[in-house]
Amino acid sequence: MCVFCASLPAVLSIGVATRADQRRQQQHAEQAGEPVSPPLLPAGPITALTLAGIVTAAVIFHTQQGA
Repeated sequence: MCVFCASLPAVLSIGVATRADQRRQQQHAEQAGEPVSPPLLPAGPITALTLAGIVTAAVIFHTQQGA
């Protein structure tokens, strides 16, 4: 398995865990009555962009591998 394909599950799990932490912090702030501010770096879009980049790199790598 190439490094790109091997990194997909790791990136996805880190992104999901980070998003869950952000949601948990927002819920605690709501329960405490504090103002809820959006996260500085939203985990969902960053994870999606990272996955798209890795998938693109993997496709390029695997199509060029046989040439």
